[in-house]
Amino acid sequence: MTLSNARHGVERRLERIIDLPAPVQGQFGPAHTVVPVIQPEDYALSDPFILLMDDRIDGQPIGGPHPHAGFETVTLVVKGGMSHDSGRLGERDVQWMTAGSGVIHGEGLDRPGEARILQLWLTLPKARRWVPASYQDISYAELPVRREPGVEVRLYSGSSGEVRSPTQNYVPVTLAEFLLEPGATVEHDLPHADNGFLYVLEGELAVGPEARALRPGQVGWLDRPGSGGDSTLRLTGTTRARALLYAGPPQREPLVSYGPFIGDTQADLMRVMDEYRAGRYTHPPRR
Repeated sequence: MTLSNARHGVERRLERIIDLPAPVQGQFGPAHTVVPVIQPEDYALSDPFILLMDDRIDGQPIGGPHPHAGFETVTLVVKGGMSHDSGRLGERDVQWMTAGSGVIHGEGLDRPGEARILQLWLTLPKARRWVPASYQDISYAELPVRREPGVEVRLYSGSSGEVRSPTQNYVPVTLAEFLLEPGATVEHDLPHADNGFLYVLEGELAVGPEARALRPGQVGWLDRPGSGGDSTLRLTGTTRARALLYAGPPQREPLVSYGPFIGDTQADLMRVMDEYRAGRYTHPPRR
């Protein structure tokens, strides 16, 4: 049952809690393992989020420059640091890259060692699928912060309370980090129609009117009560906790994919592969 909140309308709850598998061998050599959090085949349920991989590295991964087209990548460094074509990301920093019309980019660790990186693939609206490529580096130290008793909400994108992020979006996505002390509670407003999920990095949360427990190793998907108006998500720290909220409006357009390319049709995929082979892709400029 979805309950009402007098100030903010419908209160969101956890509809699905998925227990994630243990890390498996990744594609970038023996130093790389990965936990698949969202898979492309589940896009009908996860729209606008195509894929989320929780990459774990212990040593020196093997990789190099590679292409993307037709979507955005949102790369969050949970632990360690990484370099990319035009700079570096420190711990808890984010790169928001619009692959759009096509890019070649490379990324790697500052030095061999331990790291943990979350990479999200985010759809673009059909009308903006092939926009010029670009990127934004988002520094954790410069994030807008909402503070409540025992709570800090840091915004990579979107808004919380009266605080708003300056990050530019094609799809209006919320990406927020919640830090809660034991027993502290915060309410966060979301549009009714937003699809979203919580990913706990440390500790344990109680979520929604039923206070369902969510902890590391799980992904918690919010219910989708309908369109129009606002809704509220209530989080309480069962222990000291750190969690990420990803939320955004479904685009409701079918996608096709092949490797690092996303399109609306198979003809799109053939075209972008031909453009890549013809050497038309370059490193993305700063947005």
